[in-house]
Amino acid sequence: MATNVLQRARTAMHELPNAPAQMAALDRMSVDELAEKFRELYGEPTRTRNKPYLRKRLMWRIQELSEGGLSLRARAKIDELGDEFPERWRMRQAASSGLPAPSVDSRLPAPGCTIEKTHDGTLHRVTVLEDGFEYQGEAFRSLSAIAKRITGTNWNGFTFFGLKATTRAPQPEGGHP
Repeated sequence: MATNVLQRARTAMHELPNAPAQMAALDRMSVDELAEKFRELYGEPTRTRNKPYLRKRLMWRIQELSEGGLSLRARAKIDELGDEFPERWRMRQAASSGLPAPSVDSRLPAPGCTIEKTHDGTLHRVTVLEDGFEYQGEAFRSLSAIAKRITGTNWNGFTFFGLKATTRAPQPEGGHP
């Protein structure tokens, strides 16, 4: 799938001979037209109907495709910061570098495990699934959505639940702990 998205982006790049004219045309587009342009340039549908936001994202993408995207230095910094960036950004970075995208976020326990958080005196339990999370019998795509349900405000789900990147402890020589 990542290869398919990359191919569509490369094709779109060749179809952007005049980036300033393309960006100016965005001002005259309806939300439906902007959503279709988003699908064309990003290779996936948008989840928003916010016209100014779509225009801004599309302007950035047109500029990225016509000018070549992030510098090697910026990409190196993203790789260095790794787990501090959202999973979606890391997957897009891996796709653009030709490397396989990480299939599971290193901050998450294995599917079937439970994450617990006490908030305002109430214990909340979330079960990690193969493709999301379960909280109070309902499926969620992100921990952030669950954190918002619990608190009523926007939260980074990993921060709210206190999840950090896991690192393996160094093994003594001989390979046994």
